[in-house]
Formats: sequence, C-alpha cells, structure tokens
Amino acid sequence: AWMRSYRWKEDFQADLAAGITVGVMLVPQAMSYAKLAGLHPIYGLYTGFVPLFVYAIFGSSRQLAVGPVALVSLLVSNVLGGIVNSSSELYTELAILLAFMVGILECLMALLRLGWLIRFISHSVISGFTTASAIVIGLSQIKYFLGYSVTRSSKIIPLIESIIAGIDQFSWPPFVMGSAFLVILLIMKKLGKTNKKLRFLRASGPLTAVVLGTLFVKIFRPTAISVVGEIPQGLPSFSIPRGFEHLMSLMPTAILITGVAILESVGIAKALAAKNGYELDSNKELFGLGLSNICGSFFSAYPATGSFSRSAVNHESGAKTGLSGIIMGIIICSALLFMTPLFTDIPQCALAAIVISAVTGLVDYEEAIFLWGIDKKDFFLWAMTFTTTLTFGIEIGVLVGVGFSLAFVIHESANPHIAVLGRLPGTTVYRNTLQYPEAYTYNGIVVVRVDAPIYFANISYIKDRSISSSV
Repeated sequence: AWMRSYRWKEDFQADLAAGITVGVMLVPQAMSYAKLAGLHPIYGLYTGFVPLFVYAIFGSSRQLAVGPVALVSLLVSNVLGGIVNSSSELYTELAILLAFMVGILECLMALLRLGWLIRFISHSVISGFTTASAIVIGLSQIKYFLGYSVTRSSKIIPLIESIIAGIDQFSWPPFVMGSAFLVILLIMKKLGKTNKKLRFLRASGPLTAVVLGTLFVKIFRPTAISVVGEIPQGLPSFSIPRGFEHLMSLMPTAILITGVAILESVGIAKALAAKNGYELDSNKELFGLGLSNICGSFFSAYPATGSFSRSAVNHESGAKTGLSGIIMGIIICSALLFMTPLFTDIPQCALAAIVISAVTGLVDYEEAIFLWGIDKKDFFLWAMTFTTTLTFGIEIGVLVGVGFSLAFVIHESANPHIAVLGRLPGTTVYRNTLQYPEAYTYNGIVVVRVDAPIYFANISYIKDRSISSSV
C-alpha cells in the first residue's frame, strides 16, 4: 500500500535516516540476541536480513522494526536446551525449524482471522510475564561478566544457585569491562530518551559498545576476555528447514512464541499506527509476520518478531513507510558481505551488556504499583504471572497467567453486575439506586439492569440476585 503512494520528496529522507539509524543499532543487537538464543552470532544477522525485506512488503505497519528480540531468543534457548546440546548442528536446525513453524501458525491465524483471541489475555499478565523474563534474561547473561559458565535455565533459583556455586572462578577483567559498557549504554539510552537533540545516542549505544570493546581487544589482547571468534562471511544460502521428526516436541513452544510475538508486535504496531494517523489491520499484520518467518527459515533465520526498542527508535527517527525496513535490511546485507571479519574480536561481555541494557526497559515494576492502587484483581494477575514465571519457568508462567486471566473473564461473564434501578424524582429516568440514593423505588416492584448479555452460564446468578434484591 505504501509503495503505490510513496512521496519521494517528503518521505525518502526521513526513511533513509531512520533505516540507517536502526540498521546500525540492529547489527550488534542481532549478534547479542543470537548468543542469548544459544546460537552462533551469525544467525542473529541472518534473522535480521530476509525477514526485514519480506515484512516491509507484506506487513501493514510502517514503523515496526522486525528481527531478533530478547524474549523470543530466551524462549528458543529454553526449549532447545532441553532437547539437544547447543553446540550441535541439530540445535541450529531446530531453531530454524521453529521459525518455519511460527510463520505457519501466524499465517493460519491471519487466514482464519483469529487475531481477536489475543484480546482475552490481560495486559497485567503480559506485563508480569515480560518483567520476570527480563530478570531471567539479565541473569542468564551475567556469566559473560563473571567469566565462568552458568547453568542454562529459565528459572531464577537454578540460575542464582549456579552463579553462587561458581563464584570461586570469578574473573575481574570481563566484569570491569562488561560493567563499564553497561553503564555507558544505560547513560546513552537515558540521554537519548530525555533530550531530543541527543536522540541519536539511544540508537548508537550498542555500536559504541561493540567498537570500543573491539578496539580494546585488538590493542591490548587480554587473555581473560572471551571474544566472539570467527564469523562466516557472505549471505545465507537457500535451504529447506530440517528436523521435522521433532515437530511435535517443538509445537508447544512454537505456539507460545507465536502468542508472545503477536502480543508484542501487534501491540507495538497498533500504538505506532495511532501515533502516525493510519489504520492497522491485525490480520494483515499477522500474515506479514508469518510470511517473514517462513521466508526467513529458508535462509537460516530463527523466529523473528517486532522489537519494542528498535520500533521506538524507528518512529523517533521519523520513519514514514516500510522503506526504512528495506534500508535496515541493506545495512545487514552489507555487514554480512563486507564487515564480518571485523566482528571476530568483539568481547562477549560487550554483547551481554547490550542484551541487559535492552531488557531493562521490559522491567515494568511501575505497572505493578499502578495496579495495586487501581485494581487489586489485576495486581493479583500481575504478581501471580511474575512469580510463577520466575519460579517455575516461562512456559508454566504463561500457562498460569493466561489460565487466571481466562478464569477472571469467565467469572465476570457468569457473575455480571446487576443494578437495582429507581426513578429520579420528577422524571421518567431510571438510575442505579446506589449512585442516586434519591431515586424512588416501588413497593412490590424491583427494576433491575443486567450489565451483560444473558446466557446459560449467568442465568442462575441473575435469578438469585433478582430474588435477593426483591426480598
């Protein structure tokens, strides 16, 4: 749609600036998220390549920045780590197969117009889940700061136990370097958010960390700092996803990733569409995301979705259309063709600092404080999802959160609000007697208003309440 009415004079300069800004931000982020997923950094760049071009053409959002994200990367790592060793070739094959499965599920949901199902999941559940996941992601990356291996887990207790158990292997150099990079990234992020003139700092933070870290390693050659190592040069080749014998064991995770991806992407895309004054079709959005994952899987990509941080930067940088996404893809293409030899000496702690800096924005404790003051029921949903995700893992956390969310929906539907009405003096208007105590009621007659459709699940409750009101 945007191609047919593209205004070169008005839009191209803004799209070019936004595409370059986010593309530069994506290169180090993509490698960082691939490491979080347990994959070689090159697969992060592959995931930020083909899906961008496909989404720019078929997606309905003009500002959404698609590619690898932290939460989906953690989900990939969590499920595949329990099936196969991350160093094996099968691990990579299954990650690529997951992208294909997620793409198929998203396209099916779009074709069957099932996007409305996501409305049943409460925002408090999403907030609690992402907050807990952000903490788990941060702890999973701390091993690159500490200089020793930490158990791969999505549960907080095994992670903390593993960190404490290996404390005698603690190494100062990666800790100092990683902490320094994290401080730099957080300061640049803060300045970029609060000062419009320094907006470029938010996007250039990851690149700054990578460049400084690489220069330090090249000059001083510290043996205690682990680096990325050799990265293959060139574009990914076309190949059919393999490992279909593991299809059934991957299906629950594919469904979970699809749900998380939809919640994150469609939510961001709708917000950006409202800010930029155009309509967004949720089903077209699902189809665009699904097709980008399917096509990406044929070029060695793992599941991609819309990124909150990169989409925000894309919007702030003035992106007008999907051309900004195509420009991001061109930058990734250039990095794959010409720049991979420069990535060899990137410190692992620099990539870890980029991930931790990115997920700090997902820690939404302010939402919990707000919900406590507004609605205790929603606070309970937030706290329950947060606690179970941290304690029992991501899958259990999501199931518990969604289960309680649906239970509240069913309870509200089966126990609707019923108001006893009275006539306002001197009028024929009837109002709730609790809100209008002066409203006149009649002896022997009770007028009630049921604030919900009447159906088999709530008819007994309505009958009981009506009888008790008349008594």
